[in-house]
Amino acid sequence: MPATHLSCRKCGADQPLEGIGTCPSCFGPLDPIYDYDAIRTTLTRERIEAGPASIWRYAELLPVTPPAEPRLAPGVTPLVAAPRLANELGLDELYLKLDTANPTHSFKDRVVAVATAKAQELGYETIACSSTGNLANAVAARAAVEGLNAAVFCPYDLEREKLVATAAYGATIYAVRGSYDDCSRLTVELSFELPWGFVNVGLRTYYAEGSKTVAYEIAEQLGWELPDVVVCPIASGSLFSKVGRGFRDFRDLGLVDGVVPRLIGAQAAGCSPVASAWAEDRAVKPIRPATIVRSLAIGSPADGETALATVRETGGAIYPVPEDEVGENMVLLASTAGVFGETAAGVSLGALREAIARGEVARTDRVVLLVTGDGLKTPGPVADRFDPVEIEPDADALLDRLGVPA
Repeated sequence: MPATHLSCRKCGADQPLEGIGTCPSCFGPLDPIYDYDAIRTTLTRERIEAGPASIWRYAELLPVTPPAEPRLAPGVTPLVAAPRLANELGLDELYLKLDTANPTHSFKDRVVAVATAKAQELGYETIACSSTGNLANAVAARAAVEGLNAAVFCPYDLEREKLVATAAYGATIYAVRGSYDDCSRLTVELSFELPWGFVNVGLRTYYAEGSKTVAYEIAEQLGWELPDVVVCPIASGSLFSKVGRGFRDFRDLGLVDGVVPRLIGAQAAGCSPVASAWAEDRAVKPIRPATIVRSLAIGSPADGETALATVRETGGAIYPVPEDEVGENMVLLASTAGVFGETAAGVSLGALREAIARGEVARTDRVVLLVTGDGLKTPGPVADRFDPVEIEPDADALLDRLGVPA
């Protein structure tokens, strides 16, 4: 395994590859450190292409030993052209990265697969998380297929559509009377008391690395080329920053040439602490979320500052999207590309539209929009579109209604 140790992003202190969520010295976030010189000697395009059709084709760039027999393996999701949507937006080339094709229909399957591999290595029999829904699905399904127990902590008023599947997988659901940030604080406290593998607390260092595989796949699926722009939603900021890291990995290892894509971040206006910090050129300040986009409703984003650093490094931007435009964007995506993305996708598309309007994205740019979750989990904002035409079971009557001559 090329990962050699963990290193604190703040103070630089080194730690072993154990279940350590934060730096014991300064409580800063930890990142895995890799032996890139060793990786360069063995990792080639051909080696990757010959690997399994899952995230484990990139095992040399992940901080865990890959499972001997991967079960329900996520990754290698479709990258599809969206010419009608591109034409609507005034772009020549637009692709959708459909992480809705993962086992539980969101990108969270990637991060949970990596975190669970570490949890099993450390001997945990229960995996757990705080979640706004998608992560709960992924943890519950992963526990089911691996024969582990699962416990998920979610806001009590979360969309029922997300939690029914979680229950079907067999997880214990704790409905917390509070916000996601309350759930997060609770699981941090519990992680010191219970012998459980909390994937986004003690195992967060490993969990976050799974997001890099989104970038790896995009570059490979584009014929080992980099796009010009990638649009990504921001909740904790982990996905956004790790996607940027993934593109840098491939470039630094000589697997692709060119400039790392400009990353456009997206937040809902009712929960936009990172977008506000970007606009005002200041540090991220916690807020109280008031948004319909529950999957992005994190008022105190753990990786908000890292997301800001990523957008500065890539020359991108971060935009808040008005709440009343989320459903409109979900419909636009569905009606032009045939893709029903969740509310987060409506936010991402809204940010892309804003970037185009501001001249941040040009017609000739090759753009990739991440669709991180399935709209069937969050149908509320488009429910008013359901207006069926009731008819009698009479063909002549319908033909007459349509004005078709008998």
